[in-house]
Parts: sequence; structure tokens; C-alpha cells
Amino acid sequence: MKHASGPNPMKTDALPTRASMATGQLVLDGIDYDERATMRAWESFLSDEPTCARDPVHVRSLIHDSWYRSATGGINAQGIEAPLSSDRDEIEYLTRANAELLSAARRSFVSLGQLLEGTGAMLVLADSDGVLIDAIGDKKTLHDGMDIHLGIGGKWNEDAVGTNGIGTALWTGEPIFVHAAEHFCAGIKSWTCAGAPIRDPLDGKIIGVVDLSGYSPIFRPHNTALVAATARQIEKALAEQQQEQRTRLLEAFISSAPSYRRKDGLVIVDHRGRAIFCNNVPNGDATEMMDGPMEPGRGRWLMNLPASGSDTDLANALPAHLRSCHVTPLKLDGDLRGAALVFPSVPAVSSVTVIRREENKHLRTAAAMIVGDSEKLLAAIDVASRVAASNGVTSLLIEGETGVGKELFARLVHAGSRRTENDPFIAMNCGAITKELFGSELFGHVAGAFTGASRDGKPGIFELANGGVLSLDEIGELPLEIQPFLLRVLEERVVHRIGDSRGRPVDVRLVASTNRDLKQEVAAGRFRSDLYYRIGAVSIHVPALRERGDDVLLLIEHFNRQIAKLAGNDPLEFSNDALDALLAYRWPGNVRELKNLVERLHILARGGTIELQDLPGEISAGNRDAMVMHGDHPAAMLEAPVCSFEDAERQAIKNALVAEGGNLSKVALRLGISRPTLYRKLGQYGIRRGFL
Repeated sequence: MKHASGPNPMKTDALPTRASMATGQLVLDGIDYDERATMRAWESFLSDEPTCARDPVHVRSLIHDSWYRSATGGINAQGIEAPLSSDRDEIEYLTRANAELLSAARRSFVSLGQLLEGTGAMLVLADSDGVLIDAIGDKKTLHDGMDIHLGIGGKWNEDAVGTNGIGTALWTGEPIFVHAAEHFCAGIKSWTCAGAPIRDPLDGKIIGVVDLSGYSPIFRPHNTALVAATARQIEKALAEQQQEQRTRLLEAFISSAPSYRRKDGLVIVDHRGRAIFCNNVPNGDATEMMDGPMEPGRGRWLMNLPASGSDTDLANALPAHLRSCHVTPLKLDGDLRGAALVFPSVPAVSSVTVIRREENKHLRTAAAMIVGDSEKLLAAIDVASRVAASNGVTSLLIEGETGVGKELFARLVHAGSRRTENDPFIAMNCGAITKELFGSELFGHVAGAFTGASRDGKPGIFELANGGVLSLDEIGELPLEIQPFLLRVLEERVVHRIGDSRGRPVDVRLVASTNRDLKQEVAAGRFRSDLYYRIGAVSIHVPALRERGDDVLLLIEHFNRQIAKLAGNDPLEFSNDALDALLAYRWPGNVRELKNLVERLHILARGGTIELQDLPGEISAGNRDAMVMHGDHPAAMLEAPVCSFEDAERQAIKNALVAEGGNLSKVALRLGISRPTLYRKLGQYGIRRGFL
């Protein structure tokens, strides 16, 4: 490829748009690249709303979609460089955190690095966040790359620098190239790059990207194939490393567990808490742990391994549904590198009993994930549980504001609906799908159904959810022209892929959720009334957090302990004034806002106790005006007559509050109850914490 000279645009006969993940074979799009036309399209895109129609000739849909994400994400189109971290401690942390990836890439990078000198190209390795952790290649290009922070510590995901080979490969999950004017930021349009994601062989998650970059003249159609092949080599090296670790962990278990019996269940987890070996696990535990049978070579996350590796800490780190097992730390070269979970064999029980017990256990576990005991919340949980247990309800509408936890109710329905261990739960956010892709995502397509269609065809989410639950979040965002087809599938229980006349029967329970008033949407003509009445035959309203009273305190306690446990810290304490302010706040962001606040407090708190001034201004300011002392005098309360058990309990709480000066932690300790129980008792008896 050559730079344009004079008025002649730069062109190439065929530019690759995708490389096969399995073989690295290049798929060509058959389009010309016109530098000036692409720049005009970019300038037009920036001058108009980001939703402007894509240029079908000069801008690939992959690039247009990435431009849209970049613009709506607030990326500065005139930017000249990526963010860069030069902090040595942070770079050292990145190196340690990605030691396995760096080790697996070393052989490929060493061999390719020797060949790139003098070519004008550089090869870089980025982690799952798009941060560069290694770079080799032509020395001049490496030097010039630092002008745009294309070096170790540079952050190249789309959220940081818009459309580019690294960030866009992370987003799409496929090998791609971004050439010259196709970049979103003006400062990097003289570069060309081809990136390919690297997936963990154990669980398939993207853990990094390998990218070939340089000034635009280095572009060749096979650059994408080169990085795709390099990524596969790195994945192969990772698989070899993991197989070696698996063997060593099994050997460590054999030498440390002489009492293990062949009929006992056994799961070996690696240092990340993922199952790498599973044998003879009882049905109930297998269902809980893996959400279905383990596929060969595909890991399931089970637990967080503590840093200390002590038996006590390991036992405490086990999730509740795994507490019946015996856990043994497995060390390699003196470091904790995994654990063995042994499930003692149990007497056989009838299959009917097992199925019923498993259904109830799944339902109880899912219900326990919804924290709170307010009347409105419990009523919503009850309806969801009854829908889950009923075979006659095939669709359900969940309504509620953003952040109230609607997906937890969808998972509750799935948990109570499961007939086998393999019943799927498929979730799709209708607000995150472009209008053009809705039909393909919902119903699938056959090979060649439309431009860009998969060569082998693709099942839609209805087929993927067959036998289980399909959760459609933000159903109000569903385009009006797609709604009749969704209604037809719900009525006929048959799905037709795009381009295919053959119907495929599906047995799917639909759980639709929305934060809109669908009745108003129907009245405005934006949502079909027949579809609304079809999905809304049974509906659940999830109450806003401001309607749930003291559930705020239960959720604070829940998230406080959860976040502290993950971080290995002690839970925070909250002063009375802080708790009063949190109770008085309206919580426009609901449970999600509350969780984010607790996470923020754990990060920013200067001490172990949260005072009123530690809270955000919109929360603390609202409480200062409402802080009025209760008119009752403590001495008078201590003299109140005791007529019943409830009176005695109420008086005991008041006495403890007086004795401990209103410190709720000390009051709970004095009474021998937990803080959540104390909160419930305060609400039950109408005792205000400010009565002192």
C-alpha cells in the first residue's frame, strides 16, 4: 500500500474484515479503501449526530459502529494519544497480574521480534483492559509509538481512545484491522493496526490482545491473519501451561489426601478458583457449582482463594452451597496455587426426591440473593416464586425503576423453573442492540441471509434458550417493526430464522423487564397493545428502594460485609447520623446506587467508621435539616411500665440505647443480636435512633 500523491486516493483491492477463530483463514470483504472518502465520512459523522446513516461504500459497519460507541462514550475525536501510566508500581503490578500471559507469549514474541527489525512494524501485547504490557519490533517504530503512547502502560481500549485495533478487537471478540482514517482520534490516523483477542483456553474469556502496528504504509491484507495466528500460538502455550499446572495440582492432592476414597466427589480448583478437574460429584452439588455438566476444558468459577491459604480462611471463602465439602489447600513451590474440594459420598435417594429437593434449593438460593424483608418486596418475591412453580405461565413482565434488581427476579423464575440441570438462562438487553441486528439476534439467520451474515448461519437467542428462560431487559426498546414477529413466536412457540422457511419449535419461558410505563408506550403508539397484553398477563412490580423502609439498612449491611470479604478487610462501621441520612435519602439510582456508594466508601474512607461528613453532599445535606431530637426524655422511657414480652423487648432495646449512647454496634453486642436484627426491631417498635 502507498500513500496517495496528488488527487489520487489510496486504494487496495480487498481489505480483510474478519479472521476465523479456529483456522486463522482470512475472510475478505471485497471493498476498496479510499482515504479521502473515509476522512469525509468521518468529518460528516462528527458534524452530524452520531446516529447519522453509515456510508455503505466507504465505511465498514464495524468501523461505523465503533465510531458511534466512541462518540457517545465521550471520546475526543481530536485526541492525539492514549492515556499512559508511567507509575513503576502500577507497571510492576500489571506484570505480576499478567505473568501467565506474558510467559505464554514470550516464545512467539522472541521469534517474531527478530524478524520485525527494519520493517516499520511493532508487535504489542495488551491485557484484558487494553493496557500494553509488552512491545517488540522495529526500534524506530517503537520510539515513534511513544508519541501516541503506544508503549507499555498505554491504555488502548475503546473507552480510552476510541476506534483502534486493540480496543475494537476487545469489543468485537474477533481479529480485526483498523487502517489509517478509520481510527476515531485524529492523532492516530497515520497509523494502521491489526489486533486479535487472546482467549483463556480454560473458560474462553478474553484475557488479552496481540496487535501489529505501524505507520499506514505497512498495511498488508494478511496482517490480520498474522496476529490471529500469533494469538492462537499464545493460546496453545497457555493451554500447555494450564495442563502442566493441572497435573501438578492433582499430584499435590494425591500426596496430601491419604483418606480420600474413590467414591467421594472431588473438584480441583486452580489459583483463580476455577474448576479444572471434576469427578464423581453428587448431583446436588454439581448442579449448584456448574449450572450444568462441565464441558471438557471449560472452567467454572467456584470461589476466591484467600492469600493466606490457611484451612480456616479457605473454609470461610467457600460459598454457602459448598460448605458441605472438605477443602484442602494445594501448594506448588511453597505458594498456594489451588485447592481440593472433597464431597463425602452419601446414601442414594430416589430420583423424584432429588429433583424436588434440587428445585427447592435452587429457588431458595435465588430468593436469598434478593436482600430485604419489606412488605412490598416480599410480595414481589412471592409472585415470582409462584410463577416459577407454575407450568401454565409462559411469560412474565417485571416492572421497576433502573437499579432495583429486576434481573434477580428473572433469575429467581429460572431457578424455580428448572426441570433439568442443563436448562439455560439467556439474557439480552434490548437497549444494547442496534436496530439492524434485532431480528438476527432474536431469531437467528441462515448462511447468506444478508450481507455480513455468518457463513454457517447462526441460532437466535430463542433457540439458545430452548427448554429454559429467556430474559429480555428493556423490552420497551424493542423496535416496533420487530414486535409482531416476537408476538408470533410467543403465540406459536415456533421460530423461523431469517432467510429460512423451516420453523423450529421452541419451549421458552419469557421474562420481560422494563423501567418504562408500557401502558403509556402503548397509548403513544410505540408499543403494540397485543404484545403488551401477551407478555403482561402476569406482572411483578419491583418496588423502588425509597419504598422499602429499613431494607436500606439490610442492604448496607449486606454489601458492606460482601465488599469487605472480597477485599480482605473488616466491615465499615456507620455512625447513627450517617445511618439516619442514608435512611432519609430518596435513592434515585436504587439498589445499584447504594451498592456503588458502599464500594466508594470502602475505597475512600479514611477510617473504619463512616460519619455524616463522609457521605456525598446530596445525602448528608438532606439529613442536617431533618435532625430533630425526639421529645421523649430517656429517664421517662426507663420508667415505662412493662406489660408483655414485646414491652419487655422494647424496653430492653431502649435501655441498651441509653447505656451505649446510641452506638448501634455496641447495642447489638450488648443485646446479643446482629445489627440487621436490631434494625428490624427498631422499625418494628417504632424506636427512632435519635431519641436520645
